[in-house]
Amino acid sequence: MRHRSIAGSELRPISVYHGRAAICWEVLESLPEWFGIPVSVESYVAAADELPMLAYFATDEVVGFVSVKTHTAFAAEVYVMGVKLPWHRRGIGRALIDAAAELAISQGVRFLTVKTLSPSNDDPNYARTRLFYEAVGFMPIEEFPILWGPENPCIFMIRPLGLA
Repeated sequence: MRHRSIAGSELRPISVYHGRAAICWEVLESLPEWFGIPVSVESYVAAADELPMLAYFATDEVVGFVSVKTHTAFAAEVYVMGVKLPWHRRGIGRALIDAAAELAISQGVRFLTVKTLSPSNDDPNYARTRLFYEAVGFMPIEEFPILWGPENPCIFMIRPLGLA
């Protein structure tokens, strides 16, 4: 994977094979504005322990990660992703998405998808999340108003990865 200058230092995404659940837990626990439903966090942590994970570290501290779930030969999902708040707006999220896209492309996948809170819920944190995903190439495709329950409408977004 490519090295990239982030926040004035040379960092690279690391493929994580051990301790994925702990990494997921540490990052999501630091983001209660986004991950404040304990049962959801537990579900993400359990899934992350089984999925491919890429993470960025500053010294020995994890600063962000992404777990990718391949659904079909054509589509992989950014299943769960988080970047600790002090590292927001420093290029880590974009670099994680780029690394996830590279991973998917290496497996022959053509689309990267993500599900997040729909604009039907006016949460300002998720409004920023959707803007981030749009800035890194995702387009909103469909709203699922009850997938996660009526209080948490879902928007499905997709990013083409190029066609062979």
